[in-house]
Amino acid sequence: MVCCWLSYKKFHSQSPSSEIYQNKMGVEPSEGVRRRGCSCSKDDFLPEESFKTWGNYGRALAEIPARLKDRLLTRSLDTTEMNEIKARSAHEMKKTLTWWDLMWFGIGAVIGAGIFVLTGIQARDVAGPAVVLSYVVSGISAMLSVFCYTEFAVEIPVAGGSFAYLRVELGDFMAFIAAGNILLEYVIGGAAVARSWTSYFATLCNHKPEDFRIIAHSLKEDYNQLDPIAVGVITIICLLAVFSTKGSSRFNYIASIFHVIVILFIIIAGLCKADTSNYTPFAPNGVRGIFKSSAVLFFAYIGFDAVSTMAEETKNPGRDIPIGLVGSMSITTLAYCLLAVTLCLMQKYTDIDKDAPFSVAFEAVGWNWAKYIVAAGALKGMTTVLLVSAVGQARYLTHIARTHMMPPWLAHVNSRTGTPVNATIVMLVATAIIAFFTDLGILSNLLSISTLFIFMLVAVGLLVRRYYVSNVTTPTNRNKLIVCLVLIIGSSIATATYWGLSETGWVGYVVTVPIWLLATVALWAFVPKAREPKLWGVPLVPWLPSASIAINIFLLGSIDKASFERFGIWTAVLMVYYFFFGLHASYDTAKESAKVTHETTQYKKVEEGAVTPSVDSSTGVNASNASTNP
Repeated sequence: MVCCWLSYKKFHSQSPSSEIYQNKMGVEPSEGVRRRGCSCSKDDFLPEESFKTWGNYGRALAEIPARLKDRLLTRSLDTTEMNEIKARSAHEMKKTLTWWDLMWFGIGAVIGAGIFVLTGIQARDVAGPAVVLSYVVSGISAMLSVFCYTEFAVEIPVAGGSFAYLRVELGDFMAFIAAGNILLEYVIGGAAVARSWTSYFATLCNHKPEDFRIIAHSLKEDYNQLDPIAVGVITIICLLAVFSTKGSSRFNYIASIFHVIVILFIIIAGLCKADTSNYTPFAPNGVRGIFKSSAVLFFAYIGFDAVSTMAEETKNPGRDIPIGLVGSMSITTLAYCLLAVTLCLMQKYTDIDKDAPFSVAFEAVGWNWAKYIVAAGALKGMTTVLLVSAVGQARYLTHIARTHMMPPWLAHVNSRTGTPVNATIVMLVATAIIAFFTDLGILSNLLSISTLFIFMLVAVGLLVRRYYVSNVTTPTNRNKLIVCLVLIIGSSIATATYWGLSETGWVGYVVTVPIWLLATVALWAFVPKAREPKLWGVPLVPWLPSASIAINIFLLGSIDKASFERFGIWTAVLMVYYFFFGLHASYDTAKESAKVTHETTQYKKVEEGAVTPSVDSSTGVNASNASTNP
């Protein structure tokens, strides 16, 4: 096990801050037990009261309905996420990043396998030359999500990203559902990029894209092309990610500059070989093909959310995060559209290679030497995507573990490197296992579902943040907000469902689209805002967040049935884990935090919401200490 060779300080994070908890337990804050060798125990993973004895665990299971109600109705606070929760990692992450670092992290995180691999698949099989419009649609959706993420990252600059934002606005339970999908997004995304890395590496070595994979005939199709090179690449990335965030940043922007030069070469050299006849027919599968590709190509834009997790390590979040996120997404969208146009002008869409489209396109026009430049640029791009993904996913997992929804051992931040070593290694081991077996097509579709779902929740969370504040918003306005949100989400789901089921119909849109429009107008006109952003805010609220909800849900309607079935299985697995472990661990931790805060400090409450005012049978903590009614 990883824990058998890592050295770290044992730290039980059952209090709102490490110093308070250690003082309460009679330990000096600076003290710690340096552990070497195989030193893991149950308390490193399940230290909560509910898991101390089988009797406690049985009582906890019996209280699932009450505990679930508590977690459904309880919301964290901004100050809790930025102070008490962050303190549970024992050591601070180092604030070393500027807007320059974040912008290059954004470019490095996004431009990778999506453009260099999925463009070929979608242009050849689905959208044709109109794949450029698919990138425009996906880019608009991604930019709307970027705005929402940016406001949250500026207001709540912690490593938890969307998990922390949703804990504050939608509560613990919805945050957990998002957390599970965030982790799935990163594992699958990293696996997809690593497998694409192998394909381009084979091209660089004058082999076919699939030559370096091992065929296991005994395994099921789509899972039988084993990829040991992908595992090796992920291992190297892991070492880079755990060493230093600033070092990773330097490597990323130096490599990204080289990547931009390669992209400019592809566009200029490719257009020199352009043939406009290749653009006929432009959209062989019509508008449906364009939107179907948009849903899958959304995969090409993911990665910017990893940049939001670096807010905790940013020197000036209010200035640096908006410049870094919005700037990198603008550059990325322009680059994607130009690359898509170039590819389809160079080669007939039916002849585009699905594994290494740009390299093969240059080979097809007689520029064999150019394919090596393209392959080298693609490898660099995918390497930085893997690196930024490794940095981002570890910070997500760290913050999730701080709440004890995942084992608190994963929340440890190394005192020397200032990085979450345990979380980084665990996530990349999972990524390597998936990358070793699974085909890119399965990975990209499942990834898009997970990502679109999370981005939709973040947009909902932003509307809640602007229009609802406990003890400020009146019950009447709260109810108006709920009705508007239900109508916005419901009409968006109806539109997406109708799109997925009806090939040629249009009557349904006459009903669903006006409902979305009227619900957004009602929210704008009849529900007063309860809060304004302190430093940077999304413009045109509620229109932009509402549009983000609608577009993300609409794109979900273009994804295939099999991917939704896999998504359903993953959600069921999450629910099993939550009801048997995550619910009780986070419940105990929240109540212990409230108890210690009440006994040792004059801090304000750490949560808000409606809970059952009774003494928990396993912890003996009065639940009402943790929260108040909104």
